[in-house]
Amino acid sequence: MRPFGASRFERELALPGIGTATGFGGRSGAAETFYSYTSLVTPADIYRLDLASGRSTLFKRPRTAFDPARYETRRAFVTSRDGTRFPIFIAQRRGAPRDADQPVLLTGYGGFNVPTTPSFNISAATWLEMGGTWVAASIRGGGEYGRAWHEAGTLLKKQNVFDDFIAAAEWLQAERITRPQRLAITGGSNGGLLVGAVVNQRPELFGAAVPAVGVMDMLRFHRFTIGWAWASDYGTADDPAQFRVLRAYSPLHNLQAGRRYPPILVTTADHDDRVVPAHSFKYAATLQATDTGPAPKLIRIDSDAGHGAGKPTAKVIAERSDMLAFVAHALGVAVPARP
Repeated sequence: MRPFGASRFERELALPGIGTATGFGGRSGAAETFYSYTSLVTPADIYRLDLASGRSTLFKRPRTAFDPARYETRRAFVTSRDGTRFPIFIAQRRGAPRDADQPVLLTGYGGFNVPTTPSFNISAATWLEMGGTWVAASIRGGGEYGRAWHEAGTLLKKQNVFDDFIAAAEWLQAERITRPQRLAITGGSNGGLLVGAVVNQRPELFGAAVPAVGVMDMLRFHRFTIGWAWASDYGTADDPAQFRVLRAYSPLHNLQAGRRYPPILVTTADHDDRVVPAHSFKYAATLQATDTGPAPKLIRIDSDAGHGAGKPTAKVIAERSDMLAFVAHALGVAVPARP
């Protein structure tokens, strides 16, 4: 008998495609278990796994108007500035041409040990239905490859996160999937910081940017609400060495007059008690007061809403609709008419 907690390899489970599987719970000695499978183009399907044979069968599939068969997901590996390789996941219409003209929405997070894996979300599905390509980047700072991967994107090494995301944008253009005028980026919370930082560092790479509820003031974030708890990833300006690194990439403090920035839509909510809206207020005001070219620099402030969790469906739909409409207009994508 194996000791309690011991494990051994039994078999490899083949998934339906490039996606993410979760679940596999159950009682010891059970003959079956269940898991969900999702991808950038697949809503969460539930499978039954027979533990004796290793055979999986579809148990439940959600009903949606979205047809996954029209789209495909592929994985590619990108090499960052320091030689580190990381995966990106690309979803697009089957047979889409490689003509450097695909409208692409690139997203990432890169922090707090949170993995970015391919999973279904309504924004991606809607963007695909609009004719776009959706790309998710699994950059350092997340939890995709364990503790070392996470720590390689924290504290004094935070620039690795931005280098990875920039490398993903450069790869998409080098592979003739898109070009700067047709590439938009978006991310929320720590992902909003990511978007703000890379737009400052390489504004010429992007045709639009949407930093959502982002941490934009890296010198004072730890002084508001739960911000002190983020010092494990960011450090704080109270430490001289960490101050220098934070100052070097802080979105608020690195807006550069005289450089042409792409269209930017900042989003926040007036009751966000996690990343207080002052981050977005200060960033948007400074962005609008700085000479960054004629492209629009806007802010969308949701009322009676917070950081995102628990937001009513109607507000989520309105927010995502505004974001996608802004990106579509900036990239020259026709917005489908309502039926």
